[in-house]
Amino acid sequence: MTENVKETLGFQAEVKQLLHLMIHSLYSHKEIFLRELISNASDAADKLRFEALNDAALYENDTDLRIWLSVDKAARTLTLRDNGIGMSRQEVIEHIGTIAKSGTKEFFSRLTGDQQKDSQLIGQFGVGFYSSFIVADKVTLTTRRAGLTQEHGVRWESSGEGDYTLETVEQARRGTEIVLHLKEGEDEFLEEWRLKNTIRQYSDHVAIPIVFVNEKGEEEMVNRASALWARPKSELSDDDYKTFYKHVAHDFEDPLAWTHARVEGRQDYTVLLYVPAHAPFDLWDREAKTGVKLYVKRVFIMEDARRLMPSYLRFMRGVIDAADLPLNVSREILQQSRDMEAIRAGCVKKALDLLADLAENDKEKYAKVWEHFGLVLKEGVGEDPANKERIAKLLRFATTQSDEPTVSLADYVGRMAAGQDKIYYLTAESLAAAKASPHLEIFRKKGVEVLLLTDRVDEWVVANLFEFDGKPLQSVARGEVDLSAIKAAEEDKPEEPAKAEEAKALAEKLKEALAGSVKDVRVSRRLVDSAACLVADEHDMNANLARMLKAMGQKTPETKPILEINPNHPLVQKLETETGTRFDDLARVLFDQALLLDGGQIADPAGFVKRLNGLLFPAG
Repeated sequence: MTENVKETLGFQAEVKQLLHLMIHSLYSHKEIFLRELISNASDAADKLRFEALNDAALYENDTDLRIWLSVDKAARTLTLRDNGIGMSRQEVIEHIGTIAKSGTKEFFSRLTGDQQKDSQLIGQFGVGFYSSFIVADKVTLTTRRAGLTQEHGVRWESSGEGDYTLETVEQARRGTEIVLHLKEGEDEFLEEWRLKNTIRQYSDHVAIPIVFVNEKGEEEMVNRASALWARPKSELSDDDYKTFYKHVAHDFEDPLAWTHARVEGRQDYTVLLYVPAHAPFDLWDREAKTGVKLYVKRVFIMEDARRLMPSYLRFMRGVIDAADLPLNVSREILQQSRDMEAIRAGCVKKALDLLADLAENDKEKYAKVWEHFGLVLKEGVGEDPANKERIAKLLRFATTQSDEPTVSLADYVGRMAAGQDKIYYLTAESLAAAKASPHLEIFRKKGVEVLLLTDRVDEWVVANLFEFDGKPLQSVARGEVDLSAIKAAEEDKPEEPAKAEEAKALAEKLKEALAGSVKDVRVSRRLVDSAACLVADEHDMNANLARMLKAMGQKTPETKPILEINPNHPLVQKLETETGTRFDDLARVLFDQALLLDGGQIADPAGFVKRLNGLLFPAG
């Protein structure tokens, strides 16, 4: 026996806001609360199975895991009970009174004001328990954690307002019981047919029995209680797959696509993977748990199966069920093994096969995949060398001949100009900056398509993807450009030898005037309309990547750009006639203009303005 201690505690601020929303705003799809409570109970059973792998005593001689549902029409209560892992007093406080770790702030940022859409967000952000207050004006939760030697538990109770009570109670049974005191007008959830239909609609594929207990005490199992992924595909309909997805992903929308396969041989496992219709709220948190659950012989092992699914596929949802995998002594971390690596490789292959099939046969769906997950997929080019070529085929880019990022590298190669032997690209901070870049001028004149890469991850892509279909990738802003093998509609007239020598002499004079700022000055084969541009040397870091790294606080090697000049531009021709200080000022203005066009910052803005004004309005 323990002393009965009852205390009143205040909710975390975010919980108060969430409860107010549940009680006063979300009325669409009210039955979602039952799906969420059953899902939590199923998770509690999975956690008990996992912990019991290392300590069978946690079962307390009761290995028949179930979820029970009952009603009391006279008292107008709905009760849901499980014999899963249960919670300690501290866990109740952490998981029920405080939900800072569950994405609550992100949940609020996604609210649209549309009740139907907002109610669909509940499960995705780990706030499902609070959906109880959509239909209940008081909730009583009684729980005891498995393995506690004292036969006592804790009772949590709240009316969904500013506080809740905690009380130590005698509780012989392991697990959690939740009693919903229904609001007036919610009597439909006291009806057996309504509850059964809701369970079959949302929770039919929960892998443990869900038992309805009528008021006579008679029990009836409502769901099929079988692992869907273990059933033959011939027995499953599209609706079966969609319903299970909503359960495993806590998502209200249908998935875009899925793949289900059984692999037999040295490694025996089943994989069921889904592509969601939208990005999860924690997509950009690389430390967040992945959406693929790992089972061994249908026993839940872990939710964070990142050893079996790489980071660049973290948006995938589903389950992997292995016939056997080696676990370490603590049963918490998978050991490195050839079997595990083989299963990982097989699951990645299935995921990439699914994406490739969409890209080839359902371009509309793949456009949605790329819209939501394209930036994540790009990470795979560097993370997964073994599948780099397959991932490269899935990439999509904007180009100088297409405003939408729907061009694949295969499309690009298929329409390369006659005589073109490279895939040309330009990295920039924005699409507008890329399109305005002077580096593109000769390519436009020659009719050569250029990929416009404007995402930060693109620098990572081109640093790891050196070629595609035998064609090397080449930056239009690095090294020399030679498009002489590609004929334009109107070919340039050969430059006269005398003018060519004058241009080279001017380049040498500019190099001397800009000493310390440039590595070299040379006559450009890129420029058509602009006076000058900056390019990186063949083996130097490009300016866009250097700016990105500096913005992240990382050191970059000190390199100087090469200034290329267009001898046919009036400003450059004007330089040929200038000397002394005026030449130096024009040279510096030319360099600063090229720096601005390249997205850089002028080191001395005041000096730039002074020089420019002096050139526009010379003294005397």
